[in-house]
Amino acid sequence: MPIRILVADDHSVVRKGIRTLLEDETDIEIVGEAPDGDEAIDLIPVVKPDVLFLDITMPKMSGIEALQIINQQYPKIRILMFSMHNNKDYILKSVQNGAAGYLQKDTDREEILRAVRAISTGEFYYPPSASSVIIQHLIVPAGSTQDQAVSYSPRKKSSIWNKVSSREAQILTCLTEGMSSQEIAKRFDISANTVANQRASILKKVGVKNTVDLIRLALEEKNSGLKK
Repeated sequence: MPIRILVADDHSVVRKGIRTLLEDETDIEIVGEAPDGDEAIDLIPVVKPDVLFLDITMPKMSGIEALQIINQQYPKIRILMFSMHNNKDYILKSVQNGAAGYLQKDTDREEILRAVRAISTGEFYYPPSASSVIIQHLIVPAGSTQDQAVSYSPRKKSSIWNKVSSREAQILTCLTEGMSSQEIAKRFDISANTVANQRASILKKVGVKNTVDLIRLALEEKNSGLKK
């Protein structure tokens, strides 16, 4: 069976370029294209990809936000993040949110093929430039204690507002203002289904079972000045 690939990028020339690079490979099949993360999520149950090429900077929903949702709802899909830049924050957020690989958009054809074939078998693919960033981040600074090492990690969170992505924080704010899913979807020009997905993601990250408890906690922290 060929490796089924969905490409999500807001630039049509990039989507076309990836298709041109890969379409002649007998073990690879491009099954769909999406101009943003929102549409990519909607396409997944339709085209059933094995690998998703996911641009990091897209309108409506960023690649990192889409990565968070897709990994929760479709954990078997292997996600390859695609970026114009070897950006430290992008790389670390990709790793922390479960991306199987990270490539820059100027990567040559042979390396893209290696990455696709590697992650499709369950491996990870981070080229040396990205691996260097990850390793440097994992090294505890000289003279730090173990407690300092914990505070050094970006995973340490003190507020529920810091546990969610920027878009999720916007949606959480809307929920505390009493807005419905349809009203939130209209405000951000996304589907109501995407709002529901992101609300579910927030509930999981915060560790509460329903929206009522979520809003109560959010308002308590917001009113006590813990929101950052």
